[in-house]
Amino acid sequence: MVTAFVRSVLAEPRAPDPPARAWWDWPLVGALLVTAVGEAIFRSDVPWRPLATVVALLVIPALLWRRTHPLLATVVGFGGGAMVLQIPTILDGVGEVGLNTMACVLLLPYSLYRWASGREALIGTAIVAVPVTLGLAATENVGDLIGGAMVVVASFALGAAMRYRAVARQREVQQVRTLERGDLARELHDTVAHHVSAIAIQAQAGRAVAATDPASAVEALAVIEAEASQTLSEMRTMVRVLRDGETADYAPQRGIGDLDELTRMSPLVQVHCVGDLADLPQPVEVSVYRICQEAVTNAIRHALYPTKVSVEVRGEAGDVRLRVHDDGESARPATTVGYGLLGMAERAKLLGGVCQAGPDPAGGWTVEATLPLEAAR
Repeated sequence: MVTAFVRSVLAEPRAPDPPARAWWDWPLVGALLVTAVGEAIFRSDVPWRPLATVVALLVIPALLWRRTHPLLATVVGFGGGAMVLQIPTILDGVGEVGLNTMACVLLLPYSLYRWASGREALIGTAIVAVPVTLGLAATENVGDLIGGAMVVVASFALGAAMRYRAVARQREVQQVRTLERGDLARELHDTVAHHVSAIAIQAQAGRAVAATDPASAVEALAVIEAEASQTLSEMRTMVRVLRDGETADYAPQRGIGDLDELTRMSPLVQVHCVGDLADLPQPVEVSVYRICQEAVTNAIRHALYPTKVSVEVRGEAGDVRLRVHDDGESARPATTVGYGLLGMAERAKLLGGVCQAGPDPAGGWTVEATLPLEAAR
């Protein structure tokens, strides 16, 4: 059992896409450097002052790389800085050596468990354990001993907890995307079935009139060619999004002609369709309806005291644009992306478009999407 656990830890990859630096990293490091210099100048009880100052000035900048190179930063902070500060204790029996500013190295165990791979985390834990153990062994006060050990363990635990939370969130997002892609795949199945039926009918008609009316037979072949090309394109799209184990749903899919049904959800909903919206690709029609449906549902569910929920769909040259706006006081945090919003964005992305949602500068909440027609065809 222990062997299996160790193997699973060693196989753990690094956390994906670690941010190189946050905007506040530079002010943090700058403030720590200034604090370290001030502490070295004004504190009179610092033993081995030159050594403590040099170590602090060398270790603190390593915090800038704690996310992208967590093991290297840990080696510098604990394998280098913290170990060097143990030398006076070992040689001279001096008590605590180092500036109080060096407490910033507690960010490194957190970063190690948050961003590093399993192998790096094990190596880093061993590196941290050596100076921490030496330092705690030299502590005579039992309370300080327990407190110091708990602080280090808490740093590790917080990093592991944040990593687990990020992984759980990523899995939930992936599940939403998978479900949305499965829905789109079923809708594309209906579209492909429609085109194949048209091809079969044209082929039968062409064969029937081939002997008596060759021109009509040629026209039928042209229709078959166009339908086959469109079917092949949409079938390729379906293969990209289809997931194993999904069953096809043969129910008729909603489209732009069904948008008026959204007004049944609430008397506040108003639907306006303008521009050229005829003969749109089936995936675009279905996506327009689904995005509008989700946006209207969110508005009714989350908006506070709205007086109107407007749905506008506009057909323009080369794309379809939609806008759903409510004028209520939104209870949705601007920084939180819900699963419904993720589903709308994923649906638009699969068709080569974009979907954005957020607070409107004029008040309320707005969902806007642009779906290109050429990509869908």
